[in-house]
Amino acid sequence: MDPFKILRNAVLLILFGLVVTACATKKSTTAPSKIDSQIQGDVYIGSDTVGELAKGVPDRVFFATNESILTTKSRDTLRKQAAWLRENSNVNVVVEGHADERGTREYNLALGERRANAAKDYLMTYGISADRISVISYGKERPVDPGSNPLSWSKNRRSVTVKAN
Repeated sequence: MDPFKILRNAVLLILFGLVVTACATKKSTTAPSKIDSQIQGDVYIGSDTVGELAKGVPDRVFFATNESILTTKSRDTLRKQAAWLRENSNVNVVVEGHADERGTREYNLALGERRANAAKDYLMTYGISADRISVISYGKERPVDPGSNPLSWSKNRRSVTVKAN
């Protein structure tokens, strides 16, 4: 067989593959996905899992992966909680710390505790006595979203303030 014919056929085959691949590639021109609108960085900013400590007072704040640093939105939420707690001085709360499913049980329990303590410490800076705030970590044991994807993980990285019994 002629070597030029083999080379020509190989080049034609490669070009055909490129054309087919280019035609099959779809460029996204759609609006941001549901996930994109609910996550900023990797912190959940949606509202579908947020409850209320009291009317108009969100009960939870969200964290980045492996972090216990409060975001601006988290600090805003905790200021609302502190204002409500100052008005309701007979109410004690428990701050629950949570993590996503990734990592060991021990690591996530420690991370959940750091998150709960970050929220507690912030509430204390707004005049809420430490005696009124208990902390507990559930680590990854109580996910609010059982999925195994970035959106689910972002919803599960949280601290939740609940009224103590």
